[in-house]
Amino acid sequence: MLRWIALLCLLALPASAAEEVVLGLSQDKVAITANFDGSDILIFGAVKREQPIPTDEPLEVIVTVSGPDHPVMVRRKEKKFGIWVNVDSVLVDSAPSFYAVATSNPFKDVLKDVEDLRYRISIKRAIRSVGAAMNIRGAQSFAEAVVRIRKANGLYQILENQVVVDQQTLFRTSIAMPSNLTEGDYATRIFLTRGGKVISVFETNIDVRKVGLERWLYNLSRQQPFVYGLMSLAIAIIAGWGASAAFQMLRRG
Repeated sequence: MLRWIALLCLLALPASAAEEVVLGLSQDKVAITANFDGSDILIFGAVKREQPIPTDEPLEVIVTVSGPDHPVMVRRKEKKFGIWVNVDSVLVDSAPSFYAVATSNPFKDVLKDVEDLRYRISIKRAIRSVGAAMNIRGAQSFAEAVVRIRKANGLYQILENQVVVDQQTLFRTSIAMPSNLTEGDYATRIFLTRGGKVISVFETNIDVRKVGLERWLYNLSRQQPFVYGLMSLAIAIIAGWGASAAFQMLRRG
């Protein structure tokens, strides 16, 4: 009986992948300061194998970097009686604040749609929208609007043919992270695929945080909003008085 139990336990253990990722990052922390204007993250790694390189299908690599997820309220405006007014609104349940997908070849060639559905790799699959009211027409266009706007702001990126794979063993790519980042853990995933099927997945995080004066002001606004408001008002008064005094001096001169 004990032998059968031991055999069942061994069968229940996950089999080790024939090809696995050994990953490196140029930096695993991004510091947002007062003069932060973006950062480039170099993602590189190698494929560890215990068997010869398969020759049936070439190895492809997909890299995704995803910022914290948040719900997004999207509104549609229409012009009525000469005035633009909100007519419909849909709450997109979850959308990453930043999302980049880099691939070693065109996306459609490195991943099958069923695999994309399973792992939620493409931008459209990374956004979760449960549904909208029955009276709202074109509900899907609201999620598409989120993608379109964030692409224009550099927050959503599709980087096809941007992962370099050397001899089906070494790979590297660079992800440009813009200045308007949201604080949080940025999930980084590496997918190895053959014939459009995922054969291995590796996950890690990039820590994005405000530091220095930015961190102090952010904490003050959240923990002591009244003091933060008084300080902002005082700065505005001093700045206004200083500008007025400088203007008066220029007039006298």
